[in-house]
Amino acid sequence: MKGHKAVKILCLLLAVIIAATSCGTGTSDTSVLQYAPKEEDRLVVYTSHKEEVYWPIIKEFEERTGIWVEVVSGGTNELLTRLVEEKDVPQADVMFGGGVDSLAAYGDCFAPYFCRDWVLLDYTMRSIDGLWTPFSALPVVLIYNTKLVSPGQLTCWEDLFSPAWQGRIAFCDPSVSGSSFTGLVTLLQAVGGAPDEVLQAFAVSLDGRQLETSGEVLDSVAEGTDLVGITLEETALKRAAAGAEIALVYPSDGTSCVPDGGALVKGAPHEKNAQRFLDFIASTDVQQRMESEFSRRPIRQTQTQTADLLPLTDIPSVNYDISWASENHNKVLMSWAFYFGGGEET
Repeated sequence: MKGHKAVKILCLLLAVIIAATSCGTGTSDTSVLQYAPKEEDRLVVYTSHKEEVYWPIIKEFEERTGIWVEVVSGGTNELLTRLVEEKDVPQADVMFGGGVDSLAAYGDCFAPYFCRDWVLLDYTMRSIDGLWTPFSALPVVLIYNTKLVSPGQLTCWEDLFSPAWQGRIAFCDPSVSGSSFTGLVTLLQAVGGAPDEVLQAFAVSLDGRQLETSGEVLDSVAEGTDLVGITLEETALKRAAAGAEIALVYPSDGTSCVPDGGALVKGAPHEKNAQRFLDFIASTDVQQRMESEFSRRPIRQTQTQTADLLPLTDIPSVNYDISWASENHNKVLMSWAFYFGGGEET
């Protein structure tokens, strides 16, 4: 990725320098700009995926289409907030990544698009109005440090309220991470009861500590700084396979499997290229790589799941309400900020 981007940047800088030199000498040689892509060959992708996920896909997309992709990476909510700020003059074409509950919460930033092979995608993962194109299915899981925690000590969401874990739970700021927001809403739906009471109790369990990025959750638990954590199945499986001292738990009181996705930015400068990209991420070729390369679950109905992943039918589930999560997105985050900051009801 870095070498590929470096070549692009070098070509552009060279073109600019030579062009500037030509202007200074009174000559005009537009041929020096041949390395810069034409506007119709560009695509700007905002992504909250890690480089190990987005780069192989974008690289293949570029090779197949000849489209020059500019990538802007960051946290889900950070990028969605940026889309709001740029709404009058959109800079991005596609938002790639983030749970669809977060994408739906910022629905005013996106334009409906029904990708090619739409009818072949899992109907439970699709947007009814085409607001997003699903990319993969991502169960939320709990993890624990295998050296410091014994199997069976952590089995469900309710366990997180035990004094045994207070101040030793790895959880990312849900105002930054879309997956963390999904995890927080999953906790609310699994535990039940009044949302404000649950949020307040969970804030006490965290003891004033939350992490800045979702990746830090895995690091903190693997290194023993925290004993347990909340993350996605995909990242937990990858880190465990790489030898990290972690194990994952599918909560017995149920979990969610919310898809992440891509969405067409409303007013996208390169709309046709954005549509081609959304077609691509849902294509058979990309979906076939989902489990083998990314430890993710494919969303095409015709895609056969391997035996490497526990069947979704064997995982206890909650009835995760995407509409409720998106409609209450800001309310949940405001309540969480209040209780995590030590606020008390008056």
